[in-house]
Amino acid sequence: METLLDNPLVTLLGRGGWVMGVLVALSLAGVTIFLAKLQQFARLRIWSRAWIDDTLEAVRVGDAQAALARTRATPGPIAKVLTIALEERSREGDAALSPDALREEVQRAGEAEISALESHLRGLEVIGSLAPLLGLLGTVLGMIRAFMRLEEAGARVDPSLLSGGIWEALLTTAVGIAVAIPAMAALAWLESQVDRVRRTLSDVVTRVLNARTPPTDGTRSHLRPAEPSRAVRS
Repeated sequence: METLLDNPLVTLLGRGGWVMGVLVALSLAGVTIFLAKLQQFARLRIWSRAWIDDTLEAVRVGDAQAALARTRATPGPIAKVLTIALEERSREGDAALSPDALREEVQRAGEAEISALESHLRGLEVIGSLAPLLGLLGTVLGMIRAFMRLEEAGARVDPSLLSGGIWEALLTTAVGIAVAIPAMAALAWLESQVDRVRRTLSDVVTRVLNARTPPTDGTRSHLRPAEPSRAVRS
């Protein structure tokens, strides 16, 4: 019966030595990070946008309760930050924050949410940068071993001895590049999704803070008019 060690792929990877083992571990780590981020993004529903228009319309007409009900029922960083902004804008009297303090609080919350989305992305960047260097290291070490065997052969030099050592040495470079390319591609895509959330968050928060709501009829919670402000950076 054929065992795992008899598999041609396993045998081929085994010729790369300890460097190949590290590269395989890096590839598994990269896949794990990517799948974990996909699960996080799906759980937070960062691609959902339909609820935003309903929330902004409720803000426009001064219906704080409807806007808050929408944001509280929606998971994700944008809804969480909007909930904070709406709750603070609805406060009156001594409990109300000044416009500047309100913007600072919302900005702080936005930065925390974006930071959570960016967590572990640095790991993919490290994998993408480190894998080719490890592959090159494996190639250099393999070339050293090949020339050492060539020296030991003395006058009985076999060309296949050198050629075999060279292709085994180059194997780690190929695997290093193969690990780095998908890692960097995954990093670029994940960062683009975080940037999209950042832009949307900045836009909707600024619109909420700058909204000048009409007088209410007494049946709705009133949103305090906010002074015009510059865009809130998330």
